[in-house]
Amino acid sequence: MSASDEAPKSNVAVEKPTPYTFDLGLLAVYDANPLPKPDSKSEIENTLAEVARDGAQAIINQLLSTTQITSLPTGVLLTLPPPSTPLPREKPLPVPKPPTKWERFATKKGIKPKTRSQRQNLQFNESSGEWERKWGYKAANKAGEQDWLVEVDPMADAQRIEEGKSVRGDGRRERKEKVRRNDRKMRRNMRIAEEGGGKK
Repeated sequence: MSASDEAPKSNVAVEKPTPYTFDLGLLAVYDANPLPKPDSKSEIENTLAEVARDGAQAIINQLLSTTQITSLPTGVLLTLPPPSTPLPREKPLPVPKPPTKWERFATKKGIKPKTRSQRQNLQFNESSGEWERKWGYKAANKAGEQDWLVEVDPMADAQRIEEGKSVRGDGRRERKEKVRRNDRKMRRNMRIAEEGGGKK
């Protein structure tokens, strides 16, 4: 293929009657010029391709002439400026939730959230030398509930018998009551937070 058969190269300098508007932070170029009217339907694609090529060439020229260029062993790095075009949001910004009673207390006292290791459901039992769960199936908080021998206070046991309870169920009842009490407090705190924070 000879040099005369090659397609002519387009000009690097792009000039338009109305100058382009650039937002380099978004790598966007805005062309306010009307599209040239094609002579025929077959020329529409060529016209659009030429307009798109001119826009791409214009933003490349602008990037190379106005942005900071850093040369690296792997190539060239361009530092883009911050965007100047505000983009609309599809939905409004989320309203921040008011802090709960516990969150206000923790902030006041300087209490930090638990770490990942503190939140995990495992602890080391030094007496058995094994890892065990803190809660859940066969967990440490159920210790003593399945013991075959339990020390009993005669007076307290007599009162339990009158109430229709047994010493075996005391630990489980206390544990379940703690869970219910914590649930009630959590629901109350959430209701107070939704109503406006309550007392401060």
